[in-house]
Amino acid sequence: MAHLVPISDAADRVMAALVSGLEIEFGRQAAAALAERFLDAEEADFLWDARAEERWLGGYLGGEDGDIELDRVRILGRIDGRWFVAVMLVDGDGDVHGMLGKRSFGRAEQARRAFADA
Repeated sequence: MAHLVPISDAADRVMAALVSGLEIEFGRQAAAALAERFLDAEEADFLWDARAEERWLGGYLGGEDGDIELDRVRILGRIDGRWFVAVMLVDGDGDVHGMLGKRSFGRAEQARRAFADA
């Protein structure tokens, strides 16, 4: 059963704020490239925060650290104007520990079908 969260432009606002802050610090030309690098480095956290729906898939048995029990959670969301479906590794407190895979989509309907079908 999917957990529904209202879709908002919060992720897009976060990206705009990130680029704006980087423009102030490093100039307009460098801001977009730096924002992309930052997003790549912290992608799992950004995607988790940008999720609009989530569905628990089951436990994750491939963890390196046997002390932490992780779950696989499929998420649907939008960031930087693109829709995505991803499978995340999440602990019992709801903190993301990594990403197993992600697909991007140009339209919400495509992403919703992928979310439902996977």
